[in-house]
Amino acid sequence: MMSSGTNELLGIGIYSVPEAARLSGVSSARIRRWVRGYSFRSSGSLRKSPPVFRPQLRPAEDGELALGFLDLIEVRFVNAFLTHGVSWPVIRRAESRASKLFGTHHPFATKRFKTDGRKIFATLRDESSTAADSALLDLADNQLAFNRLISPYLVGLEFEHDTAARWRPLGSKTRVVIDPQRSFGQPVTDPEGVPTAVVAAAYQAEGSEEVVAKTYRLDLRSVRDAVEFEQLPAA
Repeated sequence: MMSSGTNELLGIGIYSVPEAARLSGVSSARIRRWVRGYSFRSSGSLRKSPPVFRPQLRPAEDGELALGFLDLIEVRFVNAFLTHGVSWPVIRRAESRASKLFGTHHPFATKRFKTDGRKIFATLRDESSTAADSALLDLADNQLAFNRLISPYLVGLEFEHDTAARWRPLGSKTRVVIDPQRSFGQPVTDPEGVPTAVVAAAYQAEGSEEVVAKTYRLDLRSVRDAVEFEQLPAA
């Protein structure tokens, strides 16, 4: 249980670290390191790496972590840059620069980063006193390379006021939605609002999409999408 009041949590979304790991495809261990920061030894000295971004939710009294919806989106994009080969120092500087320009603690979760992100990497490249790595050069010099990197992570994302508002992990025209305004951000069918875990469990018990649809008053498409989503190993 988080230490914030219930009213403070409305519209933010609440995800345990294992839930965030499943939805983002990033391991629980990495998420904890990114949110808490971590210590490591380098050249015989103990050094500390600070958190990658400021989480939306305070830890519980027992230290248990939870992420908000924007944290979840941020984790996906940080992982995308790492997978592409962008180094940690560059990611951190890009996050810091974009946070100031966009006025948010979650700059990668904004629509502006889609158009301005390449300019930020170009600035970081020009400021660097050392040779930039190839991944940074790709992002700084090539709009196509930047679009190829972030486009898969924009699929199903819906924005309001330039900030990610909801996510349809199976695609924009499907019936599963992750919306911090509904069920504390847990995946539900849209428009009906039934948790996908409930739908999938009912289907496993009944073995019939039609029976589940009738029981929960769902469109058959909602049942099929919910079952498909719950069968994914990671979103």
